[in-house]
Amino acid sequence: MNRILVTGGAGFVGANLCKRLLEDENNYIICVDNFYTGRKSNIEGLMKSDRFEFIEHNIIEPLDIDCNEIYNLACPASPPHYQKSPTYTTKTCVYGVINMLDLATKNDAKIMQFSTSEVYGDPFVHPQEESYRGNVNPIGIRSCYDEGKRVGETLCFDYNREFGTKIKVIRIFNTYGPLMDPKDGRVVSNVVLQALKNDDITIYGDGTQTRSFCYVDDLVEGIIRMMSSRDDFLGPVNLGNPGEFTIKELVDIVVDITGSKSKIVYMPLPSDDPLQRKPDISLAKKELNGWEPKVPLSEGIKLAIDYFKEFV
Repeated sequence: MNRILVTGGAGFVGANLCKRLLEDENNYIICVDNFYTGRKSNIEGLMKSDRFEFIEHNIIEPLDIDCNEIYNLACPASPPHYQKSPTYTTKTCVYGVINMLDLATKNDAKIMQFSTSEVYGDPFVHPQEESYRGNVNPIGIRSCYDEGKRVGETLCFDYNREFGTKIKVIRIFNTYGPLMDPKDGRVVSNVVLQALKNDDITIYGDGTQTRSFCYVDDLVEGIIRMMSSRDDFLGPVNLGNPGEFTIKELVDIVVDITGSKSKIVYMPLPSDDPLQRKPDISLAKKELNGWEPKVPLSEGIKLAIDYFKEFV
């Protein structure tokens, strides 16, 4: 039996990943979360399986269990959450990653570190490829997450070089879909809920800033392929949808699908908010058996809207 540890497993991406991993009858899933941003409701259905175990734990503190693979997702991932306590976020990105790397090294387990497109900051290079070193403000309000994730990558490669730890590093771009926290402050959840309620839709800046939105099932497929990729392919590798949309285009799609009567309200752009974001996924296509996202934004948004209707 393959014993798989998923930290942050009750979060949006983590719970979707746990669900997918549980489909393989050779997998035993150990989900770890402290519910800082994760939700019990995301994993209630999974706990019915005798191959799923939940441990409430904060990875800032050491953890000692037997496992063959580790998916380290544990970290607040949306600006309102990671800015709520920036020192906590940094500790998760540093102490937490060290603890998981120590656990992987002890077990001779393969560990995947979930990094982020935020390591590119407000980029001068477009689209962003993995060789780009980024434009990050090290003292800004987003730096606890941006720089924290950069340090997490550093630790992974240092452990690999110094201790031979088996690592995989992925950089996730904007992802959306079922099990998102309706209160997490991400643009998709904000816009969809505002539209469904016919509330004013908030656009920060002039709406011309771009994002690339990846449906969660496409992301999970890339994650699974990365973990099973050849041993000497460590990453980092971009996982995201190269389709680029302005925030205003996203709003127009949501309003059109929902038939919302919402009005658009423009607010100042938050500090250090990137103006462009689009992944170059050439490396992922090459190394992950031709992986690329399949779900168009219009289809994925319909599925997200169906999910969010239960919160209105």
